[in-house]
Amino acid sequence: MFVFDPLYFLFALPAMLFAMWAQFRVKSAYNKWSQVRGARSLNGFDVARTLMENEGLQHVKVERIDGMLTDHYDPRDKVIRLSEGSIQPSVAAMAIVAHELGHAAQDKEGYFWLRARASIVGIANLGSNLGTILFFVGLLLASLVGQGELGYNIAIAGVVLFSAAVAFTLVTLPVEFNASSRAKVMLERSGLVSTSEAAGVNAVLQAAALTYVAAAAQAIAQLLYFITILMRRRD
Repeated sequence: MFVFDPLYFLFALPAMLFAMWAQFRVKSAYNKWSQVRGARSLNGFDVARTLMENEGLQHVKVERIDGMLTDHYDPRDKVIRLSEGSIQPSVAAMAIVAHELGHAAQDKEGYFWLRARASIVGIANLGSNLGTILFFVGLLLASLVGQGELGYNIAIAGVVLFSAAVAFTLVTLPVEFNASSRAKVMLERSGLVSTSEAAGVNAVLQAAALTYVAAAAQAIAQLLYFITILMRRRD
């Protein structure tokens, strides 16, 4: 009975459209700059080795991973995992490799927001799934005779849990923006990019950052929808 609630689309549609636009920007920037070969013809592994040596990150391991744009840094194993496209000698690959090493640099120095994100990842994963379930189960119970108060309490618990997922998306923003800033500085400091290549690196990283902003916007929109529904039904 909640699936086709028009109010949901009022909250969700703008965030959904923004997310679609962000994905388009990422694919467009990546497709363009993955076709531009770096002047020094260094592949992703070469870029990683150079940056790790220059930035004191020799403890970080580099591995390949399947998929497209599945690159990430694993702070537990101190490893950056690079997808097939990111080990090619392209400007886009340089941007991605440097970004992941930006996370490694954050980890090495104990960057506050990275540590904060790691501290809530468990409750955030739980909240993104269980929080939504509890919210709708609570509303269903609240509609039954004699179960109103219990239902609302369960729905509120769902909103609180889901708030952890929203917090995770917000904490992710400074983590990702900072990693991108570090990436650009590291590449320039190591002399790996020309002026035109730096513009390409910036384009790829800016487009990628939009996806995190879009994820936060979608989470906030859903949370506001939950709160609005609770307030309306409580009245």
